[in-house]
Amino acid sequence: MFGRAPDVALPEGDVDAQLRTTALALPRAAAHVSRVVGELAVGEEVARLRWHGSTGAQLSSLFDAPGGARRVALGTGMAALLDEGENHVLLLRGREDSKGFTDLVLVVDVAEVREGSEPEASPFVPEHDPDGAATADAPHLERWSREWYVALALAEPWLTGADDYPRPPSNREIYERVLSWRGHAWNLERAQRVDDAIRSIARLAFGPADDPFTVTLGRVQNVRFAVGRRAAETALVTTDDLEAVLDAQSRGAGLNPTA
Repeated sequence: MFGRAPDVALPEGDVDAQLRTTALALPRAAAHVSRVVGELAVGEEVARLRWHGSTGAQLSSLFDAPGGARRVALGTGMAALLDEGENHVLLLRGREDSKGFTDLVLVVDVAEVREGSEPEASPFVPEHDPDGAATADAPHLERWSREWYVALALAEPWLTGADDYPRPPSNREIYERVLSWRGHAWNLERAQRVDDAIRSIARLAFGPADDPFTVTLGRVQNVRFAVGRRAAETALVTTDDLEAVLDAQSRGAGLNPTA
């Protein structure tokens, strides 16, 4: 079991189960990372990863495969078999340091242990969370706010899955989409205001250290594409949010969506 404070998930009273289970606390995990974010079950022939946390993650493996690495988005309750060799689990905005939130990379190396040989011990010593504090809310946009609507319009191609390679909407298209949903679009008819909102979304989605608008090293070629996809991946906006907006629109409650 691994996460911010996985000791809470250790079985009680079952000595055999306790001996078979290891709790691994992730170093410098952010407060919004679940106490138990994942479970790795190792059997005689397979290693299976089951995702328990609400924090978004991506699994990558088979890095040397002719077609490129396998990448799988992990959501709550999902399970995936790990490939032999190196597997990477990218915990989105899962690490917190002095600069804010960054992604946390977990490396799981799967290798067959032949009979009579001993596996190498891991030198990693985790930093435990002694109190196991309750999981905090992840950084998020205020629902029904201007930035939230812009993020929803920007990420809509990824939320609907209507295109294999989604094209992020232009500033004008974002303005018109928000206007149709809400009946009023603040000052988004001005392109600069849309740009300002997208910058705010990027800082929250990536964290200050990886903000594509300010990071110069390895600069993202299509920032708008990256921000739209990342907003969907980190659940800043979700399909439930899109359904709520469409429902409010159908009821003519765009300006007062909670009515």
